[in-house]
Amino acid sequence: MIKVNVNKQSNYPVSAKSIKDKLKVFFGENKITSEAEVSVAIVGEAKMLEAGRKFMKDGKIHNVLSFTPEEEKENFIYPPDGIIHLGEIIICYPEVIKEAKKEGKLIETKMLELIEHGAKHLLGIHHE
Repeated sequence: MIKVNVNKQSNYPVSAKSIKDKLKVFFGENKITSEAEVSVAIVGEAKMLEAGRKFMKDGKIHNVLSFTPEEEKENFIYPPDGIIHLGEIIICYPEVIKEAKKEGKLIETKMLELIEHGAKHLLGIHHE
């Protein structure tokens, strides 16, 4: 079973259920059927800028960033709990709104696209 933790930095109108459902389906389709967990953080521009500086060393506001536990916490050893810790997906809500408007999409549709994009990175699926 996939456990999805959703944390919102602010009171963004985001459906945690939609995010959880999307990721459970996505990971199931990608044969992740063991006990696993993933975290999703919905943040504002300042927090995403901070994450860009810390992890990407570029100081840009990204729409989505994702990190495996190895990338996030060097040398961190998880307890032998039998849970696969997939990592964290960070979404910049103001960027989602801008991109959804530009692309003529619903905000939720764009958000779920970006969440799936981040989840692909957690599984080692990268774009060019």
